[in-house]
Amino acid sequence: MGGSLIQAVKEAGWDWELTGFDNLSRPGSEAQRAGLRRLGIRLIHGDLRCQSDVDALPEVDWIVDCAANPSVLAGADGKTSSRQLMEHNLTGTLNMLERCQRTKAGFALLSTSRVYAIEPLASLPVTVRDGAFQPLLADGAPLGFSAAGIAESFTTAAPISLYGASKLASEALALEYGATFDFPVWINRCGVMAGAGQFGRPDQGIFAYWLNSHLRRKPLRYIGFDGLGHQVRDCLHPRDLLPLVKLQFAEARNTTKPRLINVSGGLGSAMSLRQLQAWCDARFGSHAVASDARPRRFDLPWVVLDSRLAWETWGWQPVTGTPAILEEIARHAETHPDWLETSAPD
Repeated sequence: MGGSLIQAVKEAGWDWELTGFDNLSRPGSEAQRAGLRRLGIRLIHGDLRCQSDVDALPEVDWIVDCAANPSVLAGADGKTSSRQLMEHNLTGTLNMLERCQRTKAGFALLSTSRVYAIEPLASLPVTVRDGAFQPLLADGAPLGFSAAGIAESFTTAAPISLYGASKLASEALALEYGATFDFPVWINRCGVMAGAGQFGRPDQGIFAYWLNSHLRRKPLRYIGFDGLGHQVRDCLHPRDLLPLVKLQFAEARNTTKPRLINVSGGLGSAMSLRQLQAWCDARFGSHAVASDARPRRFDLPWVVLDSRLAWETWGWQPVTGTPAILEEIARHAETHPDWLETSAPD
């Protein structure tokens, strides 16, 4: 996310002085340093969990928090630490907010669609159309849910996963710190992010993972939901966030704008795994996908964010369509044959 936004700023030719900050703990992140260096970006090696590392950062006007362990299974899969998840996703945010308190820098948090309650989404009545789940809307539809997707008013009641809870708590802290210590805060809840350079791992975006795995004929599975791949997600390219972030910076003290909004590709970008597989078969040649009908914790049949509030208040909407995003990922996968190995855990 951070690297994509930096590249978009550079391509736009804006006279912004940019600094990256990363502990480079994620497999593959070290490989991205060279690209940032070519863009003239200073990348500071440090850890957000360490307040002294954050305090040593140069003075800035804005902090954009793109840092997180992004897996909805983190801390609950028996492979990762719940405490470490909270240290990365919540303590890191807290340390940045403490810095904003002292320096009055503005703060923009990139949050997630996974802050919305699991149980009403998991029990959503759906039908199958064109290889994808489609919600069955009725008078009993949950508050904040419509044909356009999940709005900001949809419940965030637990359970939402440890990952979702870490981001929801970060949102609450950010808003409280901004109000208490008088610095601007914006929160953008993002749908599934996808684009070239995203690591080919399932916890870092299903689209990049699926395309890279398909191209290299790696095993793929439809998990849960009868093992048919009908589950649906929306899709957003990180660079499409940049015009919105620029507007938010420019209107830092505007009290008429909502401080928290959804930002996603919406219905126009939504795609099921089965539809994604069909795209890959057409692009790379046929590749078999196994079925595993066993349900998996936290999986949901249909997650599409309703971003109409972003349009109504900011005039924002995404401009990069899903076909263009997929083609961009495909070209990157073809020109980086070792990409899966680059981002593989040790």
